[in-house]
Formats: sequence, structure tokens, C-alpha cells
Amino acid sequence: MNPDTLQNRCFDEIDIGDTASISHTLSARDVQLFAAVSGDLNPTHIDAEVAKTLGASDLSGHSMWLGAQVSGLLGNQLPGPGTIHVGQDLEFLAPVSIGEQIVISITVREKHTATRQVTLSCRARNARGDTIMTGTARVIAPDVKITMDRRDAVQVSIQSHDNFENFVERCRKLPPVAVAVAHPCDESSLAAALQAAREGLIEAILVGPVPRIRGVAAQHGFDLTGIQLEDVPHSHAAAHRAVELVRQGKAAALMKGSLHTDELMTEVVSRETGLRTERRITHAFLMDVPTYHKALIVTDAAINIAPDLDTKRDICQNAIDLAHVLGVARPKVAIICAVETINSRMLCTTDAASLCKMADRGQITGAILDGPLALDNAISKEAARIKKIESLVAGDPDILIVPDLAAGNILAKQLTFMSNADGAGIVLGARVPIILTSRADNQRTKLASCAVACLMASAPAAPATKVGA
Repeated sequence: MNPDTLQNRCFDEIDIGDTASISHTLSARDVQLFAAVSGDLNPTHIDAEVAKTLGASDLSGHSMWLGAQVSGLLGNQLPGPGTIHVGQDLEFLAPVSIGEQIVISITVREKHTATRQVTLSCRARNARGDTIMTGTARVIAPDVKITMDRRDAVQVSIQSHDNFENFVERCRKLPPVAVAVAHPCDESSLAAALQAAREGLIEAILVGPVPRIRGVAAQHGFDLTGIQLEDVPHSHAAAHRAVELVRQGKAAALMKGSLHTDELMTEVVSRETGLRTERRITHAFLMDVPTYHKALIVTDAAINIAPDLDTKRDICQNAIDLAHVLGVARPKVAIICAVETINSRMLCTTDAASLCKMADRGQITGAILDGPLALDNAISKEAARIKKIESLVAGDPDILIVPDLAAGNILAKQLTFMSNADGAGIVLGARVPIILTSRADNQRTKLASCAVACLMASAPAAPATKVGA
């Protein structure tokens, strides 16, 4: 049969002794996905260091992962599509090691014509031929023939998108924050501001040409009842007035509307009328990545093109302060380069080493830093182990510091468009948080950006000065 085709066996087509099997090498990714789906976060499966303290020699897979493989055999091969799984009794004889090839097989043992029930023996063997699981499964076989293309089957995507919802829920317990929204003159930016207002996160002050804002609202059925409007003639004036509202104490955060980022930031960084502090203004993406176990901050991906060491220090400290607001008491910071060793010809590696020493000397505070780290050993404990990297950060960072804007922007967009992540943009280091959204962002991401800014605006003020400067 074509391997891309699923075809079942009806009850009358099944004979005693019929068998089916699969071979699979258990990967760390398999274990992580099973942990996410089952909710079984036993550290003997997912944290090598904790597993060793508990007496395990190495990480092992969940025993019920083998049961899931049996379920796959029953649903895909024997009897196949249309099978109803009614019972399973399994005994696990040995652990399943990550990296071990396992062969799982099922064999028809009994048939019961009156109920169309079929009993199958189940067995799993490792690469050495040892039996590591035995048992039985009981199913009701289908009575209608089904043939289907695997590519037409439902595609299941495992996504643990819950970090953003947690931030939004925290904001609902706080008073709404007054936010000046600069030039919300398209559907995307106006909808985002109004949704955040409806959710009780913000009190939106819409700054822009009021007839144009009302026109967009009427075109898309948005209700502006109770929303404060500030009438200015164009986007330049909107950026200036929005910043002015902050300086006057009438707004506690800024939000970018349909104007260009540079247009807003020019007003923010103005030495006479802007919102500068002694700390460098930087950008961060708060990423909710389905394949990563917690929220991840990526910085700087939008403001500082080629940051020098002093700027990287502020990028790092701003991100650490953000992590504190989000509830991470001592964030782990991975300073990303192309390699994990120091190379004098590769400036980002020497900068990484300097940043770590700055943390040792109190010039960067409130976090654990390590670098240089390549992305693989920063994110994966297994990659770090293979390269013999001893690190408290590797495999578990809260923050990724990238070498320059291009690297950060590429990484964030790769996570978004190839890994189904969401990225909430925020500008840090100004007097107030600045919500930086894109027209390509979904509503969930825009709401999360507002939530993060509101948490920052509601947090006790931290000094935005250069530590040790």
C-alpha cells in the first residue's frame, strides 16, 4: 500500500495472527511534546540535572508514550481508521531511553463476532531485543471500508500558547492604565486599542485627525462611545501630542498607531520634549513560542541597529527589568553569538564575555548571565551537554540578547512565521513603556503588548539609570 495512504481493515477482513508494527527512535522532542499534552512534567523525563539528583542515570521517556504508540498503530494500521479503542492493559518492564530505537508491534489474538470486538497482544522491544512492554488492547473494528490520504487527515499542531493569557489576566486585576495612542487611523491599530479598552486593560486616548478616526470606526463598525479623542491634523502632530500627554502626566504609556515607528520614536528621543532617561532606549519582543517551555524575551530587534558594548549593557538591563515585572525573580540571560567560544575577530563574543563580567561587578544586576552561547546550546540542554558546556543558563534562558538588530529581527520573525510563535513588541528605557505593534500582528499579540505595558506602568518605578556608570 502507498505509505501516504491510510486504509482500514473491517472486522471480516481481520484474521487471528494478523500483525502490524512501527519502529521509532525516541527523541527529546517526543518527550517534550508528550509532557505538554499529558501534563506529566516529572523531571526524570525533562530535566537531566533534577533526574540525576533523584537517582536516574539519564533522561527517559514516559512509559505511557509506548501506550500512545500502540494507539497510533490501532488507529492507523490494524484495524485502522474507524477503530474504537475500548480497553488497554499494559505492563512496562524497563525504561525507554532518549535516543533509543523502539519497535512496537500488535498481533490479533481474539475476535468476537457478536460485538465486532478484537483483542490484540502488544509488545515493545528496544534495539537490543529486550522486551520493555507487554500487554493487550481491545477495540471494536470498523464495518465500513475507509481509504484516505494521510495528507488529508487532520493536521495536529501542539501549541502551548498560554503565557500571554496569563499576563492579560494579571492586568484585569489592576486599574486600567491611561494610554496615548498615536494616529490610530487604520482598522488594525484602532481595533487593537479599542479591544484593550474593552478588556479593561487601558483607558485609550486616541490622538490623531478625529474625522479620519471616526471614519475608520464607522467603516468597520467600531464603537467610540466613552473613548477620549485628541484632534490633531496629521501623524507628526499625533506623535508629538501623544508624547506631550505623557509629559503632562495624562498618560502612563504610549501606543503606536498607523504611523511609522521612526516617526513616533523621533518624538520619544527628542532631548528637549521627549521621554529619554539616562538609560538607552531599547526594544524587546516578548515571545510565546509553542515549542519552548516559557515566555522568552528577544532583544533588540527594532531600535538599535549595531549596538556597542554600553548599549548592549542597557539592552540587557532593560530586558532584565521587564522580566522582573513579568514575575521572573532572577532571569537567565543568554548572550547569543554564532559560536560559544571567545574569538577576538568576532566582536559579539568579546562583548558577551564583557557583559558577563559586568554582571559579576554589579554593572548589570538582577539576573544570571552567560555568553557567548550559540543559539542551539542556549536553547537546548542536550546541545549544551554534547558540547560539554556547564551553564545555569543553557537550555533554560528567559532572555536572549542578540548581537545586532538584523539578527534579532530575523530570529523573532522566524519564530513567528515558521514556529507559530507570537511576539509582543515593547520599547523599554523611556519614561513610560511604549507599545510597538505591527499590522502583521494578530489581535492576541496586540492585546498581550498592551498587557505587558500595563504591567510595567503599574509596577513600582525602577530607576532607569546606568548601573555603575
